[in-house]
Amino acid sequence: MSVEEKNELIAKTMRCLEELKDYGHKIDEGANSFLFAEYKIMAIFVVLFGILVYVIVDILGAKAGGGTKYLPYATFTFVIGAATSILCGYFGMKIAVMANYRTTFKAMGTDKPKAYTDAFITAYRAGCVMGFGLVSISLFVLITIMIAYIYCYEPSFEGIRTYEILMDLIAGYGLGGSSMALFGRVGGGIYTKAADVGSDLAGKLEHGMSEDDPRNPAVIADNVGDNVGDIAGMGSDLFGSFAESTCAALVLICSNSALFSEGNIYVLFYPLMISAVGILASLITVQFAFFGYKVTEKSMIQKCLNYQLLLSTVFMLIGLWILTPFNVPASWSQSVTGSADHDCKWWHPGVCVTLGLVAGFLIGIATDYYTSNSHPPVMEIARKCTSGAAINVIYGLAVGYLSTIIPITL
Repeated sequence: MSVEEKNELIAKTMRCLEELKDYGHKIDEGANSFLFAEYKIMAIFVVLFGILVYVIVDILGAKAGGGTKYLPYATFTFVIGAATSILCGYFGMKIAVMANYRTTFKAMGTDKPKAYTDAFITAYRAGCVMGFGLVSISLFVLITIMIAYIYCYEPSFEGIRTYEILMDLIAGYGLGGSSMALFGRVGGGIYTKAADVGSDLAGKLEHGMSEDDPRNPAVIADNVGDNVGDIAGMGSDLFGSFAESTCAALVLICSNSALFSEGNIYVLFYPLMISAVGILASLITVQFAFFGYKVTEKSMIQKCLNYQLLLSTVFMLIGLWILTPFNVPASWSQSVTGSADHDCKWWHPGVCVTLGLVAGFLIGIATDYYTSNSHPPVMEIARKCTSGAAINVIYGLAVGYLSTIIPITL
């Protein structure tokens, strides 16, 4: 290659890099504008609904049960849960925007195997930041609330101010998270679909442009929608799922005096330790993507993700069965409404969590099978498109119904 050709290649690369940075800046600016507008509405909702929670739970609930002294225990956890949900969504969105054009640049390399590897690692690292950050922040905030409330509330195993009531108050943390997830998923989802359809209709039908053509200004709106709906909204949604399930488990544990007593206080931390073990299992699993399985072509991407889903499930199961005997008592009596008490063993909760993990893994694999274009269902839908829109819609709907069999069965 001559000096002129090298200079021309360098100049072309620099122009491309500047364009990528410009697109990234526009997408980032659009996503920030949307989220801040959405967060203003969320802030009004948090204030109004927080007042409702304070009146119903912290005032009227205190009169009925006694012991909270009208202090805003539930209101405070609701606000903290809402703020944490917003933080997780915004944090994930910022990481995604910064990683998107970096991944694109890595994928533009002339050495295709290396380009696939570099692009996959860049995108995967960004996903790891959101995944680990979301779970770690959520777990840290919940543990901090529990420690602070136990110190301030001074619960006991008998009387009015019990651990069961305290966990009911802390459950506001999950309520706040799920409320913000509703705004994030619905608001962001509506925006991203409107932008996607609008850009496609305007570009393809009116001007004959290809999808995601950079000459189409609406493509920026489409990419903004992907970030605020699929990433910021999903981040809030995942946090809401974590907070709700964990708080529900804490309430259930404290409601059974035979399970949670002064001698078995460590069982209260069992749901929290499961999440902590999950972080450790994921830390081990991600090394497989970095050092074990090198992605050198497009078909290897989904295989790598499926392998990691399998590995994380296996490591999680190992950690779970090591953890369970130390946090769960050897046996206890479980009260069931409408029937006699059941004698439970330490391995019963382990079996329940195991079934959930295995079901989650199988649902993940089934989802990949029915939605990936490398498997027969999507290929068949694509072939039906040649017969017309009506056949495409009918067959796609049928495949969608069929894909629900495995999740429902599990």
